[in-house]
Amino acid sequence: MFIYSTSLIFYHSLLIFLFMFCCSLLGIFLFRRHLINVLLSIELLFLSVSCLFILFSLYLQDITGQIFSLYIITVAAAESAIALALLTIYYRISGHLSVEGLRLLKG
Repeated sequence: MFIYSTSLIFYHSLLIFLFMFCCSLLGIFLFRRHLINVLLSIELLFLSVSCLFILFSLYLQDITGQIFSLYIITVAAAESAIALALLTIYYRISGHLSVEGLRLLKG
């Protein structure tokens, strides 16, 4: 049985969360026309940053990263609730969801 050291677990977790972060950035830039995919990518970005804060907090034996992670999760939940409510209202009014349609709202 192979026993992992804490630094090896740290580096593997770091790579996984950085991969999640890069995938979310890629998703934001690739799927700019689909609003739901952009929102999902933003949520994945918030989740990966939050996990990175927790990871560094555990590695450095400091609770500050975990507190910041709670703030990030709170902001992400509020952002997704408001964004989905706005998109639902916009869909009821216009009948479709597209970025081009939202550009008309600039006024």
